[in-house]
Amino acid sequence: MIREKRNKEKLASYYRKFMEDGVIDPNVHPWVAESWQRCRALKLPHETMPKLNKLSREEIVEHQKTHEFIVKYVDGLYEQSKQHFNIHNLSMLLIDEDGYVIKNYALPFFQRVIEDIQGMRVLEEDVGTSSISIAREHNVPFLMFGPEMWIKDSHSGDACSAPICVNGKIRYIISFFSLDQNDLPYDLLLSLLLTMKYSIEQHLSMLEYWSIYQLMMNELPVAVYWIGQDEQLKYCNNNAQKRLDGKQNLEDVFLNYEHIPIKKALQGVPTHRREITWITQDRTYEDITTVMPIKVGSEVESALVMSMSIEDLKTTIAHATGYSSRYSLYSMVGETSEFLALQHKASRIARSDNNILLQGEPGTGKQRLAHGIHQASPRAAAPLIVVKCSNAPIEALEEEFFGSVDGDRQPMAGKLELALGGTLFLDEVEKLPVEMGDKLADALKNGLVNRETGVRKKLNVRVIAACDSNLKRLSDKGLFSKSLYELVLDTTMRVPPLRERVKDIEVIASHILAEMSAQHNLPPKRLSPEALNLLTGCSWPGNIKQLQGVIEQAFFHTPGAIIESDNIKLPGDRTLEKSWKYDKDAFIAAWKSAGGNISKLAGMLDVSRVTLYRYLKKYGLGPKVGKED
Repeated sequence: MIREKRNKEKLASYYRKFMEDGVIDPNVHPWVAESWQRCRALKLPHETMPKLNKLSREEIVEHQKTHEFIVKYVDGLYEQSKQHFNIHNLSMLLIDEDGYVIKNYALPFFQRVIEDIQGMRVLEEDVGTSSISIAREHNVPFLMFGPEMWIKDSHSGDACSAPICVNGKIRYIISFFSLDQNDLPYDLLLSLLLTMKYSIEQHLSMLEYWSIYQLMMNELPVAVYWIGQDEQLKYCNNNAQKRLDGKQNLEDVFLNYEHIPIKKALQGVPTHRREITWITQDRTYEDITTVMPIKVGSEVESALVMSMSIEDLKTTIAHATGYSSRYSLYSMVGETSEFLALQHKASRIARSDNNILLQGEPGTGKQRLAHGIHQASPRAAAPLIVVKCSNAPIEALEEEFFGSVDGDRQPMAGKLELALGGTLFLDEVEKLPVEMGDKLADALKNGLVNRETGVRKKLNVRVIAACDSNLKRLSDKGLFSKSLYELVLDTTMRVPPLRERVKDIEVIASHILAEMSAQHNLPPKRLSPEALNLLTGCSWPGNIKQLQGVIEQAFFHTPGAIIESDNIKLPGDRTLEKSWKYDKDAFIAAWKSAGGNISKLAGMLDVSRVTLYRYLKKYGLGPKVGKED
């Protein structure tokens, strides 16, 4: 708080009046008056400086080490202004937020009142009323005249203190004391104090931001270099240091330094997200690199390089877009021997690196099983990339698997590249056209071709394929890629349909109800014996997926805690009650409802045309039969 110069004799009389009679003169500053009254209540001595609370010698050393970063900065500020301190007999204290003196500068005032103030606490309860306590309490700079201070020995000088705040919180206090009674230039004193306050606060804010930037730079999987106009390294983060192997000059590390666009950036030409190879004596880094010129005014002073491994980039993108497993092996439940054998086998296979083929009817849980195998594998930290296969045009499938290049020649990663280090799950793989299957198998076996260099790069990808058809039969008939079939054949697992594990229906239904309750934050519900009998009596051609749909509907349409048989709506048409794969009548009914249209029937049953042709032949049907019926 900026205050006008006061008459010292009058201020001294107000002090005596309070000390002798306990009366506060109306002209005493209200903050000072409040502090005097608190000091009187504490019975603090006021004639001479009392023995202060002080840190031990070891604690002082540790205290200064803790605040070393700010001491160095204040040292520099003091060096710029120390001639003014000497001319005007000024002393200065740097105090921490708890009131302990970190360091003192230019000692004339303190040499008169105390031998060594460093490490001492100077709060109101220690030294009584002072500019330090007022500034700390009210969080404003405060100029205090000598006779306003509680300790009488201090009345020979004036003081001015300012809190140092960051984000609204006091971090330090800086305090000036003067012995110059007559011609003290208060404007100069306040100007110097407020300038130091602003400078220190800006410095602390900058340090806070810098610590966050450093944390970000060191945590992100990016190599960052800041290079001066002389091509000398000014800064690099941890990831960059690992590549430099202790050296300080990029030209000494990277054999192809001349081909990295650093010189271009230092001439003012930026490079954005370009695929660049960094070659060292021991290894090669394939990166996406950006190099930006840094200008001061209109002149390029330095360059900033940000380079990220393509493999790390793809993994990061995969995780950021949710390419991770949602289920564990133990999110699948059951008690039958068939299910437990499947679960144990999956657990064993997960630890190997074999490709896997999951065969089973739709709705048996093949996708959940694939997620669980990935999560239980050594690849769990890497992406799980799911591709829902289809008989889409080859161009669209190639773009999905192999990526594309836009007009600026910047690669857009395909599913194969995103799966690097992880698992590629091919769901409904039987729908994949033969030509696409051959191309995919070639890439998985021999590596992916670099679009620019033509060089193949081996892919570290595990494949899990799921199908509801006999892939061997399709492959033998030329309806599925033989090379892709052979690639996924390392391990085959058959996922049993629900009708083969009827005893698991109760466990599965209870698990679904518990998941529903937790997911929607609703009270738990359970099945009545009659409702359970109804469920176990159904053949469930749609398997667990169909059972889940029925239970979810019953959960939301049952007002109480018990789901009765009346609350359950079983599938009404024969195509749902009986599996079209095992019942000719069910298949014919579906065939009729589709009007003998293969594409429409494929959509209704969610299978490929190849599968339908197989069943048409199996049941001795054809378009003519369908139309006649």
